[in-house]
Amino acid sequence: MISKSHITVRYAETDQMGITHHSVYPVWYEVARTDFIKQVGMHYSEVEKAGVMMPLVSLDVKYMGYTKYEDELTVEVSITKLTAARMEFEYKVYRNGGDKPVNIGHTAHAWTNREMRVINLKKTHPEIYAIMEKAMQSV
Repeated sequence: MISKSHITVRYAETDQMGITHHSVYPVWYEVARTDFIKQVGMHYSEVEKAGVMMPLVSLDVKYMGYTKYEDELTVEVSITKLTAARMEFEYKVYRNGGDKPVNIGHTAHAWTNREMRVINLKKTHPEIYAIMEKAMQSV
């Protein structure tokens, strides 16, 4: 499954030249990831209430272009890897009307309990694992 989130670059997200600051892209990844989770039929808050956390393990960001104040963007996100202990996402940021991404990123997240100990999600919460597995397979 590929989820699409729509973003408008805000003034506060730009530098003096009106170009989006590099630190904003991971924030947009989080927006897109949250939308993705909703689209598969869950909410982050529900996952956390079940005692499952998804701390960030790694972040990779590649800039191939730039965005600026008031640009309309689409952030695409999909699951690229899923195991019982972790999940990885890929993000592509497009300027609306463009056919090439201006930014590509990847994040990896561990499945942990509230004490931040890695869990085997497939065993502890098979219903959550099944939802994520289905979302990954439907790309």
